[in-house]
Amino acid sequence: MSRADPSAPQGRGELREAPQTARTRRTTFRASLLGNELLTTFRRWRTLALLAVLAAVPVLVGIAVKIETGDGSSAGPGGGGGGPAFISQITNNGLFLVFTALAATLPFFLPMAVGVVAGDAIAGEASSGTLRYLLVAPAGRTRLLLTKYATVVVFCLTATLVVAVSALTVGALLFPLGDLTTISGTRIGFAEGLGRALLIALAVAASLIGVAALGLFVSTLTGSGIAAMATTVGLLITVQILDQIPQLHALQSYLFSHYWLSFADLMREPVHWDDLTKNAELQALYAAVFGSAAWARFTTKDITA
Repeated sequence: MSRADPSAPQGRGELREAPQTARTRRTTFRASLLGNELLTTFRRWRTLALLAVLAAVPVLVGIAVKIETGDGSSAGPGGGGGGPAFISQITNNGLFLVFTALAATLPFFLPMAVGVVAGDAIAGEASSGTLRYLLVAPAGRTRLLLTKYATVVVFCLTATLVVAVSALTVGALLFPLGDLTTISGTRIGFAEGLGRALLIALAVAASLIGVAALGLFVSTLTGSGIAAMATTVGLLITVQILDQIPQLHALQSYLFSHYWLSFADLMREPVHWDDLTKNAELQALYAAVFGSAAWARFTTKDITA
């Protein structure tokens, strides 16, 4: 009996450890699935080319402003020309190049890049014949779809930060840095300005999650990656056009691009949160609606066809 007594608690301990081990394995598998998907996405030449184009936009804007203001004139509306928001302030403070570059890329370049990655997420796997093999693993359709969407969201953040970091580097090289003036006319320090720039980058990245969900839904509708990418980009262009037609004013507040430029309110003192909040709510709505639609479509899709 003396030998049997100690063995009983050990057996119960082993039984208690079994569920914990299973949960650990599931967590490890999920992390591995997401890690593999991120690695695959960011190793593609198409993804690297998109990021390179995004990084080049602030370089081109910075050089153009430097050349234009070489004779002492000012850039932007104040200098007799047009341009993105904040462009007239770049010569005074290179940090404004971050805000200008994000304002220049958000209407088309950033969402187009996100649309390409999201549109190819499921359709690209289907067209290459790898989708059925992914589902052979114990991932499940729901988990695979969530992993794909998480990867696209990570790309949204990465693409936005690439633009911001490129703009900050070019701005520091070509223009002076220091305290800056907000839209409200108050002065803030350079450190606080960097904080505002980071918040603006996060707000811009959050503005793209609606496009990401829309692109993922389109990707579940077709087995052609090119068709999914073209459809997503086409929808993006259509929505941008509709948002500029005055006669559709009643509809425009429901378009995912309507509040994109509300990030400029982060440069006010105090910050105006109304449009920023509306933008976040609208993006969450699009993510919920089209994410649910993508799940409904993908979980019933015949991948053997």
